[in-house]
Amino acid sequence: MDATLTLREGASTTPAHQARKGCLRTGKEYVESLRDGRRVWTGGQEVEDVTANPVLGPGISLLAETFDAQFDPALRDVTTIVGDDGTRTSRSWQLITKPEDFVERRKLIEYTTLKTAGSFGRPPDLAPLIAVGLYARKPIFEHASQDVDFSRNIDTYLEYGRRNNIIAAEVLADPQADRSAGSSASKGLLRVVERRKDGVILRGAKSVGSIAAQADEIIFSNLTRPDFPPEGCVWGAIPVATEGLKLVCRESVSHPGADPFDHPLASRGEESDQLIIFDNVFVPNERLFNVGDPELLKLYGPVTLWVHWHILSRLAVKADLFVGIGQLVMDVLGTAQIPQVRAYLAELICYAQTLKAFVVAAERLAQPSENGVLAPDVNMLTAGRLHSIEHYPRIIHTVQELCGQGLVMRFQKADFANSEIGPLLDELLPGRNMSARDKNRLMNFIWDLTTDSHAGRTELFENVNATPANFLRERLYREYPRENIMSVARDLAGI
Repeated sequence: MDATLTLREGASTTPAHQARKGCLRTGKEYVESLRDGRRVWTGGQEVEDVTANPVLGPGISLLAETFDAQFDPALRDVTTIVGDDGTRTSRSWQLITKPEDFVERRKLIEYTTLKTAGSFGRPPDLAPLIAVGLYARKPIFEHASQDVDFSRNIDTYLEYGRRNNIIAAEVLADPQADRSAGSSASKGLLRVVERRKDGVILRGAKSVGSIAAQADEIIFSNLTRPDFPPEGCVWGAIPVATEGLKLVCRESVSHPGADPFDHPLASRGEESDQLIIFDNVFVPNERLFNVGDPELLKLYGPVTLWVHWHILSRLAVKADLFVGIGQLVMDVLGTAQIPQVRAYLAELICYAQTLKAFVVAAERLAQPSENGVLAPDVNMLTAGRLHSIEHYPRIIHTVQELCGQGLVMRFQKADFANSEIGPLLDELLPGRNMSARDKNRLMNFIWDLTTDSHAGRTELFENVNATPANFLRERLYREYPRENIMSVARDLAGI
């Protein structure tokens, strides 16, 4: 299917564009595949090799570890699944057709979340759920076009991703610009500028392309809005190395090259965000899931139910991590006997349990989609995501409160290594059953997770990724079924 794609000169054909032995890649193979001629800019300079770039490289190395985990006997069944044909593939592309599939798939979410302490809002197992969602709604796509077989393309792409073990980035947001003139006037709107027999030419941009520069592919779409132009009705997927695709990275918020003692989390790299510019990009018919049909774009919500389930599941895992961190801090500082401090931890526990309850309820109320995939309950997901983002800032503040001055009075490895002041720090700053150095390392980790610029970006992203609260409230109002209980209320009131 990729033979018609226009790749940049020198682009790699391994593994995504060449037949391979088996369906799983090693971390080394993943890293090598990114040396494909893609065009990426960071700090005003075009990147020659994303894998060696100090901004993008550490995050790529971290992602490479998730590929190697597929071959780890302790993680193999968490990260992979054996199909009916006996082939072992990444669990990222798993179809959820029975209740226990949710439980098994959530184990992968837990792994990818804890791998980055929840700092990657778009981990490698997220975007495949777009393909799962498209497959789930496939019958609606079957008769949408006489020119392009969108239904067959959905099947092909799901199998392509599964067989080639790819990482995809999913992009929806438009570039932020003046919206007062309406979407039809937006120069940045991704749109079809030429329709050809074998595909389309796209121009425009998509924003917040998290992980795109570190991924193999980009799955792109628009959302219909009032006064939306027909040429903006497009949905598809292309390799990052496609001719005419340009990725501009936002400023780095991690600390590449820093000593892990000073920045245990931020030194490991980050999920980079990109502005993705389509400069007359050709997309062949085989890579399109919609072109020209505004009704299909309205399916974005139903298609992304599994993505929203992933987001809420990841936030629940991260909330549980906050509980563990909070208890660890209380033990180290010897504050567990103080009722007011225990109340802080109870708040963290309540948040974690509430998110977990929303996840389990969404799974228990799941119903088969048009194509037999179990769809988690939309209202439970929406209410859970709303609860998560409304309380997230308070939870971060609660963790900070538990740490007290520890987050303010942190010291670097060089301070402890100094022959004069190091021994004094060791003497003055130990914790309960923990050395001063290890206590300081713990506070450095919590700083990266809650307070540093790395954490600030994550907090902002969680709000954008979950959809702003007012939009979620509006969705709940539109979609929550109220007719039956209104009838009961009328009867009780004697109306």
